[in-house]
Amino acid sequence: MPRRFCLLLFALLWLPVAQATDGTRHIQVGYYEFPPYTYTDAQGEPAGPGLALTRRLLQQAGYTGDFRSYPGARLYSGLRDGSVQLWLGAPGKPELAAHTLEGRNLLGEITLNLYFLRDTLLPRLPEDLKDRSLILITGYSYWQAVNDWLEDPALNLTLHRTASHTSALEMLQRRRGDFLLDYQTPVEQARRRLGMAELPFVQLQHLPLKFIYSRAWPGAERLRDDLEQAYETLKAEGAELQLP
Repeated sequence: MPRRFCLLLFALLWLPVAQATDGTRHIQVGYYEFPPYTYTDAQGEPAGPGLALTRRLLQQAGYTGDFRSYPGARLYSGLRDGSVQLWLGAPGKPELAAHTLEGRNLLGEITLNLYFLRDTLLPRLPEDLKDRSLILITGYSYWQAVNDWLEDPALNLTLHRTASHTSALEMLQRRRGDFLLDYQTPVEQARRRLGMAELPFVQLQHLPLKFIYSRAWPGAERLRDDLEQAYETLKAEGAELQLP
């Protein structure tokens, strides 16, 4: 094997380790569009309190981050192969369990609800979903119990997908779906933007938000320990670290 090729191969293999141990400690941070927590603003920049908190803790721990938005499936793929090293999200995803480490500190909580119009009877779940239509947000994933409903042929659900919480609410309002499956904070933000009245809902899941680290990246354990220490340091100084 030519010596030049060997040196190039060694450099490529060594690069992730160097990034984990050199003075700059630059990492790739993945997020998906989940306003108001994490999203891309009108100028194309990463925004939201979730990303601001991530950036603050990285800075405290001596890291810099490259923040990039991904569709859900690509974000999970990046965490599995190490091209994404950090994500602020909900722990316990079965498809990520063998490929990620989870942070210990609780950074916030989100709630998944099933929304419907006021003239719809309070549904018994899952039986009252049978032969009904459900509006979903493209790119979002759910826990196994909800996925079981979505995939159950006996329920015969019709699924409608849309790209935003605003369009999802408009679809529900226009009766282009019987129910909307969505997270509470983004729905409330979109509802106020549209000037809609509050909607009835059934709470399905209450989920924690933590840092998720890619095991495929050589510096994962050190990054986790450093961010945990940064959190504890800032908390002891009286900083507000809980997401709204």
